[in-house]
Amino acid sequence: MRDKYYRDYASAQERGGLRWTGGAWSFDAIPAGLGDDVYPITGEPYAASIAFNKPFSMRCLEETEAKGWARDLCSYMRNYWGSMYLDEYNTGGKYPKPDFAFQDHICCSHAKWYQVVAEHKNIPYFCIDVSVGPYKELDENRLMFVVNQMHESIDFLEKVTGRTYDDERLIEAVKNDCRSTSLWAEICTYNKNIPAPLDEKTMYSLYVFGTLMRHSKDVVDFYNELLDEVKERVERGIAAIPNERCRLMSDTQPPWGFLKVFRYLEGFGALSVGSLYSFGLMGIWEDKPDGSWGPRTTPMDKGIPIDTRDQALQVLADWNLSKPEWQHFYDSDLKSKMMIRIAKEWKLDGVMLHMNRGCEGLSCGIAENRLAIAEADIPVMTFEGNMGDEREFDEGKTRDRIDAFMETLGVERIVE
Repeated sequence: MRDKYYRDYASAQERGGLRWTGGAWSFDAIPAGLGDDVYPITGEPYAASIAFNKPFSMRCLEETEAKGWARDLCSYMRNYWGSMYLDEYNTGGKYPKPDFAFQDHICCSHAKWYQVVAEHKNIPYFCIDVSVGPYKELDENRLMFVVNQMHESIDFLEKVTGRTYDDERLIEAVKNDCRSTSLWAEICTYNKNIPAPLDEKTMYSLYVFGTLMRHSKDVVDFYNELLDEVKERVERGIAAIPNERCRLMSDTQPPWGFLKVFRYLEGFGALSVGSLYSFGLMGIWEDKPDGSWGPRTTPMDKGIPIDTRDQALQVLADWNLSKPEWQHFYDSDLKSKMMIRIAKEWKLDGVMLHMNRGCEGLSCGIAENRLAIAEADIPVMTFEGNMGDEREFDEGKTRDRIDAFMETLGVERIVE
């Protein structure tokens, strides 16, 4: 599916289709109203794929730096820009020029990322400001601030593409957005089981579809099938690792070029059952009647009508504004409370915090998070690195820190 996603984007124009670029958090259901032959490439997962391809990533980073950009900027953005500047596509061939850029802005670099792309490639660009405060403070004025921009974006899309917008396609895409993100949250709840049916390294290959095209029926179908499989794994006692005896969670993006760190944990019988990042980057959650954290009930299951463009956009805005990973851009305490909740509900033995220099947004307040987790009597360790720049990750030092942390937890290494 992922290979097809990148091939479809690259070949879209050859088949008379459109392609657009934007962030993984952009409202991809909106461009879907332009037709079935509209293909996105979302920047963060594309850049993560580059980061995994370390030789190409190094060339991309160096090319971006040669253009004068600072090395302490978002490493996803620098990898993406490098691919654009080099005119090389990570899967081969030339960088496929998008027809337009479509983004939303909550992280400090979101809007500027695609402004640079739009200027360099001379393409139209629209960005929606979603920075209206945490969801618990959402009111009609804040909601409509976002919804009105969505309406404006549709006018923009019609103008720059010359296509007539189809509200029925939008409505179906919004419903799929709600279904796929609720399904992913439900899948994550099954890792409360001991032993966990999934480990986080595996989950990285699964959650990614919500960052590529969560508006797609293909993603909904995939997550429905995955949910059935995870349920079966729990029922049959199939574990992610054969010797689970230590349950951890991580935080923010991992160092994509060094995912073997998670395999190193397995030598202790330890695994990461997930994180606020892998649970809440795309998963949409709510408080359940029993007090637990679970998948948010979709508007369709609640009987909320989605029959018009305005209804669809209001649902889309409200749904996404409740995203867990958007909340702590306003207050680190909100993230601390969610992480402590996960630690308790998923029955964890400790927390591993990635001091990620590559992402200013998701690492904001991480020192305060560490203090709050420790004050909640949950063991916590930190390690330094960068999700997309291998020059800032020390594998040996990280293993030493894991060894020391496991010693404090009383967990001995059982597999070399």
